[in-house]
Amino acid sequence: MSFTTRPELIGTFGMVASTHWLASASAMAVLEKGGNAFDAAAAAGFVLQIVEPHLNGPGGELPVVFYSAREDRVRVLCGQGVTPASMTIERMRKLGLEVVPGTGLLPAVVPGAFGGWMAMLRDYGQLPLEDVLSYAIGYAENGYPVLPRMTSSILAIKDFFRTEWTTSAEQWLRDGDAPMPNQLFANPAIANTYKRILREANTRRDRSEQCERAREVFYHGFVADAIDQYFGSTAVLDTSGQRNRGLLDAGDLARWEPSYEDPVSYDYGELRVHKTGPWGQGPMFLQQLALLKGFDLAAMDPMGPDFVHTIIECSKLAFADREVFYGDPAFAHVPMDVLLSDAYNDERRRLVDPRRASLEFRPGTLGDSERRAARIMALAGKEQFGGFGQGEPTFAPLPELRGDTVHLDVVDRWGNMVSATPSGGWLQASPAVPGLGFNVTTRAQMFWMEEGLPSSLGPRRRPRTTLSPTLVTRAGKPYAAFGTPGGDQQDQWSIQLFLKHVHAGMNFQAAADSPSFQTAHFPSSFYPRAMHLGKMSAESRFPESTLAELRARGHDLTVAEPWSLGRVCAVGIRNGLMRGAATPRQMQAYAVGR
Repeated sequence: MSFTTRPELIGTFGMVASTHWLASASAMAVLEKGGNAFDAAAAAGFVLQIVEPHLNGPGGELPVVFYSAREDRVRVLCGQGVTPASMTIERMRKLGLEVVPGTGLLPAVVPGAFGGWMAMLRDYGQLPLEDVLSYAIGYAENGYPVLPRMTSSILAIKDFFRTEWTTSAEQWLRDGDAPMPNQLFANPAIANTYKRILREANTRRDRSEQCERAREVFYHGFVADAIDQYFGSTAVLDTSGQRNRGLLDAGDLARWEPSYEDPVSYDYGELRVHKTGPWGQGPMFLQQLALLKGFDLAAMDPMGPDFVHTIIECSKLAFADREVFYGDPAFAHVPMDVLLSDAYNDERRRLVDPRRASLEFRPGTLGDSERRAARIMALAGKEQFGGFGQGEPTFAPLPELRGDTVHLDVVDRWGNMVSATPSGGWLQASPAVPGLGFNVTTRAQMFWMEEGLPSSLGPRRRPRTTLSPTLVTRAGKPYAAFGTPGGDQQDQWSIQLFLKHVHAGMNFQAAADSPSFQTAHFPSSFYPRAMHLGKMSAESRFPESTLAELRARGHDLTVAEPWSLGRVCAVGIRNGLMRGAATPRQMQAYAVGR
């Protein structure tokens, strides 16, 4: 094989893997201080908001899948905010819109990350809130080294900041220009916001009451008031080419609370894989497994065309179902029991031609799915308005290398395990809110402005996001946690890590190091929702014979740069030893442990 096979990091005290070294180091410091995996995960999450602001921020969202050793069970924490109560298709169309803009104030939903972290710390943490927040506050106040991708993100939009989003220019430009890579950069406004919240929280002695008080200050206090005032009084230019005010107000924040749910789970051999509900794309990971279990993947070379082709073709079927069936289950019936059933997948598996790539969009035929599919195909095929923000919101019009989220995994010496994929609140997606130093997530762009679809736009609904942390158990006990940034690619890159571990015997580090691939055979989850039937990419580290055979089978193949696809992190626990892995791609993800 032509890729590295580095060993996993191994320890017995605790293990952290995340998409930034400072987040991994901060989480490990919390474990050393006596905190548990929940404290460490929150500390890492808050640090990631500061040091990777082009990928997530304080105004973003948070899905978590975790195992509690105290409760001996897996749960999902939903820190995904909902649309404003006044956001309807009719109201948006009166503004002259056919799709939800990708940027600005209009596509904002309730920022759920802060409430999610506070709920998890309140219910499962061990340390005082100040011990958890101090790392993020320190970096925001005193500075952190700027990543090259942060610089390129700001450079691409600095003129727009100067002329249109002047509040963002105040936060992200220094002397009128973008900060340069490896310079020390501080965000004093964010530090002051968190210090003000912490002062209020510290008026409570009990640590759980501190977390609840902090949540109240954010969603019922000065943070909500600042968002309400700015969104209601200011019209800003967005991807529609219009200047629009936001619909989000203080009442929307006050009504929302994070929630706990049971995971959606699937048994694959002796392992059980746990994901969020279909308000995220996570269950499609399980749908891929349900299809793939009918193939002899162990007999396939993971560098060969059969392995790649089989996974790509099953992914196409799972993605088609995602588009037609997934949405907020509080507003849409999502037949997960059918979608994961043997009978359904035995039938769907027959659609996979081992020698030919499909060029069709083929969801399952359940209920009125054919009508839904026809509408989605028509919508995805429309010629949308262009301009700033087109494509995945975090990287257009930036260079091709993408990533729009962060990820972290933690396991501690008590056996708690956490997998989280924070995202949203990207510095380039909407203008900073005056007085807070950060902006608000634009996830409403993931809705269809079309009635009768599971992910149709409507009031107080969770967008069907791409955020997809993963937790695996064996015999009911934690085995692994992993995930990656990457939008629609998350459950493609992650499943490759899992399958290579299970069927090719690779440790997580070797699996993360191995060449990756992906398909774009579905409507993008992001504005302007384009789709590319038959399109796939594979890293150039695959053998030329594999790439040639994929083309021969009809795949519209783009050969990507080496080490360019995927940012997978993982932790595990087996035989009393904790294990960690982090991708070398982009040279900033780290696994730390002892």
